Amino acid sequence: MGKINIAITGCMGRMGQQLIKSATKDKSTKLVALTENRLINKRIGGIKPELNTEKALSKANVIIDFTIPKCTFEVLKIAVKLKKKVVIGTTGFTKKEENIIKNFSKKIPILKAGNMSLGINLLMYLTEITSASLSDNYLSKVFEVHHKHKKDHPSGTALMLGKGIAVGKNKDFYKMMGKKYLNKKKFPYGKKINFNSIRKGEIIGEHEVTFSNGKEIISLNHEAFDRALYSEGAITAAKWLVNKKPGLYSMRNLLNFK
Repeated sequence: MGKINIAITGCMGRMGQQLIKSATKDKSTKLVALTENRLINKRIGGIKPELNTEKALSKANVIIDFTIPKCTFEVLKIAVKLKKKVVIGTTGFTKKEENIIKNFSKKIPILKAGNMSLGINLLMYLTEITSASLSDNYLSKVFEVHHKHKKDHPSGTALMLGKGIAVGKNKDFYKMMGKKYLNKKKFPYGKKINFNSIRKGEIIGEHEVTFSNGKEIISLNHEAFDRALYSEGAITAAKWLVNKKPGLYSMRNLLNFK
């Protein structure tokens, strides 16, 4: 197979701009389309951004979407019509919306991840193992820090880590979800999984999962220094997804974690 044709939605966003750099840099991919939710009167890398339409996305083998849920569903409807593969890095979906994405994946291949970083996906794997290994005497919580521009909280990655705790306990994550704090210096453990989100400066991403029984604390953490970490992961995901059958995949499938 020749180069993989890539379309990037939300091209003017922070991740959209980083994805353009990574897709252009990767020799096995070709950037064929850029889209936004508004008209952009300039070319980027020789490509004029368009609105999300069948025409705009028709030349892509894989669509990479880092936008907002409303836009993601707009893209998925087009992708199903055109039989295109989709990599979703968008976060902030409700449980109902997650189920809608599952239904879309019966028709097209979708790789969805709250975080495309190898390190974060390894952290989630370790979180599951730790949660499964500890008794119910150990309470858990998730802490995350991101730049001041990030709108959703907790982050998709923090929720992903919360799900890792629930999977380790073989429990329903949504029933285990506790309180969601914003910009608190300290936050408590609880019977459920509590989250604390800090929004400040230009921090790319910090995540920490802690477990405690009151006698000790076990801490698992990850810190990102370069946004290219996520965009390069998304490009890798697109290359992996291009030959897959319809289904809902994750970075865990790509990395072959058990």
